[in-house]
Amino acid sequence: MNDSRPDVPEAVERHAVVHDPAERPGSAASPYTGLPPTGPSPGSAHSPYSIGSMTSGGSTTGRWRTSARARVGAIPGLTTALERTIGPRREVARVLGGVSALGWTALGLGLAGLVVALVLGWGEAMAGGVALLALFAVAVAFTVGRQSYSVDLRLSDRRVTVGDRALAGVIVTNTGARSTSAARLEIPVGPGQVAIPLPGLAARDSVEELLAVPTQRRSVVDIGPARTVRGDPLGLVRSARTWTEVLEMYVHPRTVRLAPASAGLLHDLEGRPTAELTESDLSFHALREYAPGDDRRYIHWRTSARTGTLMVRQFEESRRSHVVVALSTSAADYDEPDEFETVVSTVGSLGLQAITEDKELTVLTTGSPLPTVSPRALLDALTRLTMTPTRTEVVDMAREIALSHARATLAVLVCGSPVPLRDIRAAGSVLPVGMRALAVRADPYVEPSVAAVGPVTVVTVPHLDELTRGLHMAAL
Repeated sequence: MNDSRPDVPEAVERHAVVHDPAERPGSAASPYTGLPPTGPSPGSAHSPYSIGSMTSGGSTTGRWRTSARARVGAIPGLTTALERTIGPRREVARVLGGVSALGWTALGLGLAGLVVALVLGWGEAMAGGVALLALFAVAVAFTVGRQSYSVDLRLSDRRVTVGDRALAGVIVTNTGARSTSAARLEIPVGPGQVAIPLPGLAARDSVEELLAVPTQRRSVVDIGPARTVRGDPLGLVRSARTWTEVLEMYVHPRTVRLAPASAGLLHDLEGRPTAELTESDLSFHALREYAPGDDRRYIHWRTSARTGTLMVRQFEESRRSHVVVALSTSAADYDEPDEFETVVSTVGSLGLQAITEDKELTVLTTGSPLPTVSPRALLDALTRLTMTPTRTEVVDMAREIALSHARATLAVLVCGSPVPLRDIRAAGSVLPVGMRALAVRADPYVEPSVAAVGPVTVVTVPHLDELTRGLHMAAL
């Protein structure tokens, strides 16, 4: 038997299993070894369509795609022609992306009318289809073309107070070399949206508009993004482009200025003396006999001369005033939203007073502490504060103060009218001994009042304007 085989291309030899012709009953030796044989059926022991022969060569589809791209790229000028169609294809995709559901319905009914007219010969269907297609074409014509604008969105102030006047300004400039067609500028302002009609602008022309920002409630108002919109009056096709980012305006809560005497805070220059004795401080306590090692600077010579014994001054350790304000954000602690707004404004007023007097300040909420590094940081955090469904007792807030800020000099618990006085009494009982306790309750249906509930002085105010009066009554 002659074992020699005809020359087989390398690619065929790599992707086909070549068998000796003698092993194929009923078939003659053929140089086309890669073709299906006429011998054993696929899947038999001698079949060239075994699993090994099918998977050893990789993906045929991938090789076909690669070769197809190579053949297309080899056509002269075809790649350049395809690159020139990138812009039109993007424009078509942009227009089709702006077609509304009503627009697709009109297009579909128009095409269906033409088909029915051609098949059944209905003239009415032909007229209706042509009318709908013409309407769709006109709607597309409203959005064709580029928008060459420069949009500058600005705010009169990034931070305002509830009730203040706030404005936003927008300047739209045509940066192109040609005139622009009429369009519409849409700017979301908080939960609403402002639509400004833009006239046709010549090259380099601009138009300016002012917007009023609502400041009736404490909130963070999102303004923008500004986008230009073009489309047909029926809303079949709409083309929009965004030009700016979203700007935030903080509408801070209202606050009132508190006099140091009426604020209920510790107004001192040297801090509050404690029961701990020390050898040097500002708060004088008593005299005692001199002991070896005492600082001679604190010898009281006049008393020593009168008694004949060296006497030294002894001081009480002073503690810097540390105010801890605990604000309940639990919705169960307020009968209505206005109570919560009064409470937030109360915390802002007390916090600003403490920061102004350079006292150490901590503001706790049901969720997490608020930043107090500056008045702006505190007011920004209060602006974002909202009521939560989490149920938290004022006793838990007082317990948090006792655990985390046991050396504070004043604890202020701020809550709404549903919080009973017995809970405030219980909260005062868990505070450390020597810590002054004050509670401020917001109740819009009562007169300002002050009551001593156990160790806690409770100040009830109907609204923010009565806070100064209520705290002044508590300080008397």
